[in-house]
Amino acid sequence: MNRPLSRDFYIRDTLTVAKELLGKIIVKRYGKLFLSGKIVEVEAYIGSHDPACHAYMRTKGRCEVMYAIGGTAYVYFVYGNHYCFNVVTGAKGEGNAVLVRAVEPLEGIETMKLLRGIEHNLINLTNGPGKFCKAFDIDMKDNGRDLVMDKNFFITENYKLSTEKIIIMQSGRIGINKGKEFPYRFFIYNNNFVSKHKINETAIRL
Repeated sequence: MNRPLSRDFYIRDTLTVAKELLGKIIVKRYGKLFLSGKIVEVEAYIGSHDPACHAYMRTKGRCEVMYAIGGTAYVYFVYGNHYCFNVVTGAKGEGNAVLVRAVEPLEGIETMKLLRGIEHNLINLTNGPGKFCKAFDIDMKDNGRDLVMDKNFFITENYKLSTEKIIIMQSGRIGINKGKEFPYRFFIYNNNFVSKHKINETAIRL
């Protein structure tokens, strides 16, 4: 089995972690199976200055997990409709996280379809934060899990990346009213599983 990313990966600058999560593989056990997918779209949220971040102005409550050490899973329920999965970044107490907006499904696709309640349309399976969480059976039971130490829920290296050419696109975030001026959304250019493409953005090559 692939190893989880180290703690050192997550306790760095949030924007660096966000960009470097692209192309990584997220893995979650579901019963006797493992579900996996390549991360293709993320958004960064930084508590110190970002009004769109749940930890802005040292807010507590539901976002308490955001103050954990980097590598902790932060899950929340939004719009009374779906869950969102985030990875906490930085040192303990900072209040930063990266939202995983979309993944490219790799392993356990038939199980993902059952969990989503769809039979066809693979492109629509995990191309959004709520869709991804439902396909991977991610909900509040996963809030606070340690993605570094947990053998059943983690993010790992993509060993094919060395042979893949990835172009990262940067844009404003989606579906928020505050903090629109921050270009904290990153996605893999020309990947079909990105939730929404903005083609008139500057590409950043890793």
